[in-house]
Amino acid sequence: MLPAHRALPAPSLSEAEVRRAKPLPRVFYERDVVTVSRELLGKVVVHDVSGVLIGGRIVETEAYEGSEPACHAYQRRTARVEVLYGRAGHAYVYFSYGMHWMLNVVTGPLDFAAAVLVRALEPVCGLELMRAHRGQVPHGELMRGPGKLAQALALSAAQQGVDLTRGNLTIRDTPSTGPIKTSPRIGISKAVDLPWRFYVDSAFVSKCRVQRVP
Repeated sequence: MLPAHRALPAPSLSEAEVRRAKPLPRVFYERDVVTVSRELLGKVVVHDVSGVLIGGRIVETEAYEGSEPACHAYQRRTARVEVLYGRAGHAYVYFSYGMHWMLNVVTGPLDFAAAVLVRALEPVCGLELMRAHRGQVPHGELMRGPGKLAQALALSAAQQGVDLTRGNLTIRDTPSTGPIKTSPRIGISKAVDLPWRFYVDSAFVSKCRVQRVP
């Protein structure tokens, strides 16, 4: 539990607003991955865990598609990446380096591999359950980074391939949060110059040193 004298920043959305927001429709995801990656900023990822909503507002994303070597589906179509070739609006969840689950959102037409990596969220509801999942970490670290947000949301292989337009894991339609900034993607060693990382001004964006693209 946090000390009583430490006030937490107020979330930019209330739980009531999150509950009223509707899941994004499939047509939202059936567009090119860069457009979807930009327009997901400000939307809220919500996981309903036994009736308790855990939610975070998207403040950072990255776009990946099968035509470039940083994508898991580059020059291959295996069982592991088959979800990427499937219908837009489904979750592609994978285990990274044997340590962290990562949440991606499939975009575009059938048989064209593309997905948005959700890199960071601003916590907006279900904070007590988030802290139970994350342990004693500072508030700013609850969902800063793809592995941290997946842990906070209680994501695992059980969410691989789920339909994000319905069910217990959804992305809900809430207003955008301000000017979008762009940079090369981070934490990769291939196609490093593509300016496909998108983010807004937020204390919850990943801490990294990258060259910003105008």
